[in-house]
Amino acid sequence: MPLEDGDAARQRGQWVNGKVSGTPGLGETEDPLLQGMAAPDSSRTEPALDDKDVTPKGHLQQAGQREEALMAELSGLVQKVVKSSSWWERHGVDISILGCSFLLLPAGFLCLRSAQAIPFLAGVLTLGVVHHTLTVKGSHLASHNALTESKSWGKVWAIFFIELCSAFTVEQATYNHVKIHHGYTNIIGLGDSSTWKLPFLNRYVYMFIAPLAVPILTPLVALDLLRNVEWKAAIRTLCCMFLGLYCHYWLLLHVSGFQSPWSALLCMLLTRSLLAHPYIHVNIFQHIGLPMFAADRKPKRIHLMSLGVLNLPRNALLDWSFGHSLISCHVEHHLFPSLSDNMCLKIKPIVSQYLKQKKLPYNEDTYTSRLRLFLQRYEELMVHAPPLTELVGIQ
Repeated sequence: MPLEDGDAARQRGQWVNGKVSGTPGLGETEDPLLQGMAAPDSSRTEPALDDKDVTPKGHLQQAGQREEALMAELSGLVQKVVKSSSWWERHGVDISILGCSFLLLPAGFLCLRSAQAIPFLAGVLTLGVVHHTLTVKGSHLASHNALTESKSWGKVWAIFFIELCSAFTVEQATYNHVKIHHGYTNIIGLGDSSTWKLPFLNRYVYMFIAPLAVPILTPLVALDLLRNVEWKAAIRTLCCMFLGLYCHYWLLLHVSGFQSPWSALLCMLLTRSLLAHPYIHVNIFQHIGLPMFAADRKPKRIHLMSLGVLNLPRNALLDWSFGHSLISCHVEHHLFPSLSDNMCLKIKPIVSQYLKQKKLPYNEDTYTSRLRLFLQRYEELMVHAPPLTELVGIQ
């Protein structure tokens, strides 16, 4: 499945030479809008924080320095927790969840052999949950290299989860999600999640029927994006996509015992769309409807992420299949995207307490509340352009 903002990159230009740069790591506050600009002349004298510059420029500079200090302080607190955590906490828990999902695959395919309703439905449920665990949780962690500390193994896991399991392209998924969505969260025209909008669909079709088409649209979008990658990467992606889809189809025919190719394809669609509704909902609930900013007037990182990201409550099924960083720890994930799901859950009390202590927003809402909001205000949130937010009073 595509991660987020799948078409934004094509509107903004191509990634360069097949290389993708990541988001800032712990303690970094690099502003992606400043990349490529000349460094300021060191010979110029700028007002220090203690110089009490009363000009508007001086106030803005001091505000920016305070915000950077807040982010640095929070990063220091989180870094202490990360350094004191074991490998099991940093990577092992999430790898075990993915491993358990693989072990459930044989049971799922064998259950589909049954002519009785209950075992057959159990097989559909098992394969559906396993599919989304590998394609959503696995792909998301792999795109951020959060499954391992080795860049080489990180590349292997990314190809496996994103291309083989999810039928998408690593280069474009990583660029669109990590570089664009995380680098420009809630910035109008960049990371504003606008690519999730389909204005020609009414609210009920979009929210309840359109998600069923996600398994079909995902490889089609990937094929279109292959025009933007090098030919070697495109061939690799095509081979992995074909292998993943064909293995699923072959197992349904030869292990589950489906007699007709069409029945096997229908079962593939059913299992791959089992959790497509919450997948779409979560992606729009946690950003759209929150403050949006112009690229030249966006706040510093800590304000941007605290204002423009929302956490949902914990849910056993979604926590397992999507991961904590996409459900109850989305704020923490956007502040520290290189951390695994389990580590995002571990630092959640520290981040929430710090933001509340510093009088910064910490957005939380329930799934049903957001669903009700989007059904009531669908035209405003999903059809018309989101309004810009002026940061008055928080500087």
